[in-house]
Amino acid sequence: MLRVARRTFLKSGAWAATMWGPAAALATEAPHSPIAFEAIGAVAPRASRAIAASPLSVGFETLDRRHFDPARAHPLLAALGVKWARCQTGWCRCETQRGKLDFAWLDEVVNSLLKIGVQPWFNLGYGNRLYAPDADETAVGWAPIFDDAARQAWVRFVRAIAHHFAGRVKHWELWNEPNIAQFWKPAKPQAADYVALVKLTAPEIRKAVPDAVLIGGAYAGIPMPYIKACLDAGLAEHVDKLSYHPYRPIPEAGYEAEIAALRNLLDGYKRGVALWQGECGCPSQGGKESTGALANLEWDETRQAKWLLRRILSDLRLGVELTSYFHTVDLVGYRGKTNFKGLLRGTDYTPKPAYFAYQSLCALFDAETRWRANLALNLFGQRKVQLQAAAFARNGKAIHAYWLPASLQAPFEPRALSLEVATAPDAAIGEPVLIDPLTSSVHKLVAARTADGSVAFENLPLLDYPLLITDRAVVA
Repeated sequence: MLRVARRTFLKSGAWAATMWGPAAALATEAPHSPIAFEAIGAVAPRASRAIAASPLSVGFETLDRRHFDPARAHPLLAALGVKWARCQTGWCRCETQRGKLDFAWLDEVVNSLLKIGVQPWFNLGYGNRLYAPDADETAVGWAPIFDDAARQAWVRFVRAIAHHFAGRVKHWELWNEPNIAQFWKPAKPQAADYVALVKLTAPEIRKAVPDAVLIGGAYAGIPMPYIKACLDAGLAEHVDKLSYHPYRPIPEAGYEAEIAALRNLLDGYKRGVALWQGECGCPSQGGKESTGALANLEWDETRQAKWLLRRILSDLRLGVELTSYFHTVDLVGYRGKTNFKGLLRGTDYTPKPAYFAYQSLCALFDAETRWRANLALNLFGQRKVQLQAAAFARNGKAIHAYWLPASLQAPFEPRALSLEVATAPDAAIGEPVLIDPLTSSVHKLVAARTADGSVAFENLPLLDYPLLITDRAVVA
C-alpha cells in the first residue's frame, strides 16, 4: 500500500511523539529526494511480524558489554522489518562465578526479539576472565583453547547454552573475527587454532540442537589466505555457512570479484556452502569522537543511509544468503568514544535516515523478492557509464536497481541517463514507477517506448545511491 510521504507524516509529530518520545518528531526529518518526477506516494513500512521470511538482518551485538539498552530499541526494531538479529552470547556475562551459569539476561534478549517477529542468531564468544587471568573484565577476544582449564570450561559453557536455547535459536556463529589480533588473544591469530576451537565447539552444539546451522569464519574482511588455511585445517567439515565482514568506504570496491573468488575456493572443499555477510556498517559521524571501522573518514547521516542502501543491495545482487547491517543503535562509550554506526541515535534512540532507508528495503526485499540474473539493464543514446545494476522479481513484477558506485566522501552532482530494462512474463512492468529508497518516495514514470520483453526510459536521474524501477503494483 502507498502511504503519505514520511516527511509530511513526521512533521505532524503525533505518531513520532507517541512511538518514540517528544524528541523524535524533531530528529527524523528525511533527506530531500532529488527526483523531479511527480511523487505519487511512499513505500509503506512493514513490521517484522508481518513478514514471513527475509534475508535481511541487523546487529544486536555487544549486550555482553552492556553498550546499549535493548528495551529502548525494541519498538523501532519491531517496525523496521528485518527478520534476523545477530546477538553475542557473552560467556563473561553468563558465568561470573566459576561453574555457575546464568542466562537470564540473554533469555530476555532472545524472548523479546522473538516476540516482535525477529529471529536471533548467535555469535558465540568471547572469553572469560575466570579462565584467562590476564584478560580484562569482558575478555573480548580471549580464545579458550590455550590451556586445559579454559577448554574444559568453554565446553561446559557451550553445552549448557546450546541446551538452554535449543528450540529458540538454531543458527550459531562460532567466534568473531579470529583472523585479527583484537579478537584473538593471547596468541597470534592462526587458522589452525581457530579451527581447533571450531572442532571443540561444533559437536556440543549439534548434540544439543540436532538441526543447528553452524556458521564459521566471521572474518574481518575477506582474508583469502587465512580462509584457505582454515579450509585446509578442516573447517568445511564442521560448518554449514561461512560469514565475513566486508567493511570498506565504497561498498562495491572489489567486492564482486572477492565473492566470486571466495565461492570458487569454497567449492574446492565443500560445494553449496552459503555465504553470510554477518557484520558491516557505516558511521554517521567521523572524527576524533568516533570509533570503529571507517571512523577516520568524513561521514554524516545522509551518507550513512546511502552507504547502507549500496551495501545491502550489493549483497542481494550477488546472491549472498543473509546480509546484516551493524548496528541497531549507536554504541555510546565503545572504547571510550561512540561507534556511530547505529540506525538509531545513541543519545535518544531516535531513528536516523539510515533507519528509514533500511525500512524501505525490508518492505520490498523479503523472501518474496528473488534476484534475477537474466533481466538486463542497458544504456542507450549516450556513452557508457560504469553504473551498478541489479534485477529482481517480486510477485510477478520486475524490480531494477541502479546507481553509480561513487565515493561518498566526494561531492556528487546528479546525472541523467536513458536506459532500457528487461521484463519477462513473471517479471513485468505495466505501470512504471521510480522508487527513491533513501526517502521512501514513489514517483510516476512514463516509458519512452515499450516492446516485448523490455521497457525504455529517458532522462532518468543517476545518483550515488540506488533507485528502483518497478511496477506500481509492487507498492500498491
